[in-house]
Amino acid sequence: MANAKHDDEGILLDLGALKALGHPLRAQILDALSAYGPATASMLAERFDDSSGALSYHLRQLEKHGLVREDTGRGVGRERWWMRVPQPIALDASAFAPNSAERVASRIVIGEWQRNRFDRLQRFINDGMSALEPEWIQHSVISTTNRQLTAEQLQELSELLSATLDAFLDKYRDQNVPGMRPVQVHIDVFPLVDGAVTGPADVGGGGEDDKR
Repeated sequence: MANAKHDDEGILLDLGALKALGHPLRAQILDALSAYGPATASMLAERFDDSSGALSYHLRQLEKHGLVREDTGRGVGRERWWMRVPQPIALDASAFAPNSAERVASRIVIGEWQRNRFDRLQRFINDGMSALEPEWIQHSVISTTNRQLTAEQLQELSELLSATLDAFLDKYRDQNVPGMRPVQVHIDVFPLVDGAVTGPADVGGGGEDDKR
């Protein structure tokens, strides 16, 4: 079976890897290993209210496609710890032909990732105030900004945000100090599908900037 391809820029998902991630639980497993770090099948089974046997099977499928691997620095005896392969995952659905199996599988995988992200954000909104210390709430940000941009400016903004985030996180990638907790950062930069492209007659009538 084909595996995801690895290069200097990260993991490139092929059709086999996309189909493996199209299973909702496998997408959640990969997300959990990314967000919370290495875990055993038993630990993941408790998190997802499933059997350790089922989780072991799904972990082996993800391993087969090069997305997770055994963490050999952990574990005692027969206990196996699993970790996400420490490379970024690249998924460019536009690279696949329209209506192709790869394009369809890409939409399913991206949809699962988005659902997982929304669930974590909603839990923070619902439970964060009561579950977290005040400093964690005060330093968190949920923000939306609207602005009229060209495609080239959209590219510039996306690259700037990604470079800024990568530069910051690289400083702390391997740190292990007291007081840490998992933190998730979401960046969504996209054109509104139902928004019109301005023509020459529309120039000068830019809409109101909105940030919230």
